[in-house]
Amino acid sequence: MSSADVAAKVFRQLQPEDFRVLQVIEAAMARHRYIPEDELPKLTKLNKRELDFRLSRLTEFKLAERWVGPYTGYVLYTAGYDCLAINALVKAGILEALGKPLGVGKESDVYDALTPKGDRIAVKFLRLGRTSFRSTRRSRGYVAQRHHISWLYQSRLAAEKEFKALKLVHSCRVAVPRPIFQNRHVVVMGMIEGAELAEFSEIQNPKQTLKEILSNTRKAYIKAGVVHGDLSEFNIIMQPNWHILIIDWPQYVERDHPSAERLLERDVKNIVQFFKRKFKTANTLEEALIYVKS
Repeated sequence: MSSADVAAKVFRQLQPEDFRVLQVIEAAMARHRYIPEDELPKLTKLNKRELDFRLSRLTEFKLAERWVGPYTGYVLYTAGYDCLAINALVKAGILEALGKPLGVGKESDVYDALTPKGDRIAVKFLRLGRTSFRSTRRSRGYVAQRHHISWLYQSRLAAEKEFKALKLVHSCRVAVPRPIFQNRHVVVMGMIEGAELAEFSEIQNPKQTLKEILSNTRKAYIKAGVVHGDLSEFNIIMQPNWHILIIDWPQYVERDHPSAERLLERDVKNIVQFFKRKFKTANTLEEALIYVKS
């Protein structure tokens, strides 16, 4: 069971005081790896009996962890952070129900969901988790070089950056999911239907699909001033109508970034080589790059 599944399962059981404690722990994680237990009464404004009750519930629900070392402290589990984001989406009138997973990866989980009006949406939980902390801090441009940076902070920055990218490129009619809302480490977007391009052994018209991908890459670069930065067959969705959606934008860079040209060439090379290898298309990298940049 993923952390989002855990969060969805216990969410309706949580009370305002539970959310207050979760929010206090979240805020204090900017200063502490484990929030000292003796700081919590003042921060939560709950008496000891009430606070102990709330902390025991949160640990029982697997939303927070109690740590005992030189002192006793608490830290959020991923499911606790998920609950805070879900609560914000519900309060904003964005989310009514979380459904089945659409895709689960190393750095994100995407779920089918419903709005209060019954519209289907996709809810993406970004997870630059604690296991990949060092590598993400080195490689991600949005991670500030601070003495202490939590996995919550990394994931929230990734979500903020992806939402910004989606708004930029969607406004220029690039084929991406429609950006709807963002809170903490969660991005809400229009429904994603289909499967990763990598999963297809055959497609209806490979030459036309490649042209569509390059056209959207060009539109993002020329009109929105954006380079995806991590484009491959794994983040291109082939929809039931055989048109594409380009997903996963948290590593994007703007066109004036020092690495933009190199990343654009890598993106285009990944796609051209994939189509040549799998569908025997004849496009060269040079031709594709000239088209995308012109």
